[in-house]
Amino acid sequence: MSTSLETSQNWNRKNLIVYPPQLPDEPRRPAEVYHCRRQIKYSKDKMWYLAKMIRGMSIDQALAQLEFNNKKGAKIMKEVLLEAQDMAVRCHNVEYKSNLYVAESFSGKGAYLKRIRYHGRGMFGIMDKVYCHYFVKLVEGSPPVTVEKTGLDQAREYVQGLRNRTIISSL
Repeated sequence: MSTSLETSQNWNRKNLIVYPPQLPDEPRRPAEVYHCRRQIKYSKDKMWYLAKMIRGMSIDQALAQLEFNNKKGAKIMKEVLLEAQDMAVRCHNVEYKSNLYVAESFSGKGAYLKRIRYHGRGMFGIMDKVYCHYFVKLVEGSPPVTVEKTGLDQAREYVQGLRNRTIISSL
């Protein structure tokens, strides 16, 4: 079995985890919703770009971005997000459906079917009919704020790391 298939089988099982009761002084644990769609007739590499784009966005913002993207994968991804959002309200006691954000979003390799493509003079080629899996994890609350580093900041950190190097076992 491939690792992607193992991931896809265990992904929905994460919804069944029951946590112990929380103490009264503990902060409330946010709801987590795991959802996936398997065997999508689309390339995992093309799906990855879309998955990376919406990672970390709020659910409404992600749906708006996918609405205006004219790729086939964006339409499929939008359906999966709407299914996950509906599942959060129905099954996971999420009060407001817009109070979710995309914590994880990635694609995996599905079954690749090999087919023969016939050429002239008795020659042939092998085609792959590619499929992929799409996985998403929605978490209740607002998305965490991330500080974007500019290229100049990254260059300064790199140069500082080079300056801080030491030669081990030297004088």
